[in-house]
Amino acid sequence: MEPRVSLITLAVKDIAASAAFYEALGWEREPGNEGVVAFNLLGQTLGLYSRAGLAEDLGIPEEAIGGFSGITLAHNVRTAEEVAPLLAAAEEAGGRILRPAGEIFWGGFIGYFADLDGHVWEVAHNPFSELSKEGAFRWGGY
Repeated sequence: MEPRVSLITLAVKDIAASAAFYEALGWEREPGNEGVVAFNLLGQTLGLYSRAGLAEDLGIPEEAIGGFSGITLAHNVRTAEEVAPLLAAAEEAGGRILRPAGEIFWGGFIGYFADLDGHVWEVAHNPFSELSKEGAFRWGGY
């Protein structure tokens, strides 16, 4: 298996509302299939898919999808000053702040928010792993 994540799919209750949430953060929706909303990112794609549809694909009851899975998605930024405004934009779009922007023990500056369906996002500035000029993150920098 090659080391890559090609597509991250989030199970959502209301595809239109969730798409509007990510569009409010400045992401551009890709034209595509009915029932799925996709946002092309750097190196992968984020897909929004109905909870019921994903449960059917998995062969499990819809109620089995939910709660904190232990997975977070991270959006790294170039400076510590970018963290708080991005958290504010997420909150204004309907997200919930889980941890306000602030310093973290390893020397970075982070905050967390949950999207409309409770998917947890970290917004982080890691001074030890600078983003590429295109915005790609690599552990340890370039």
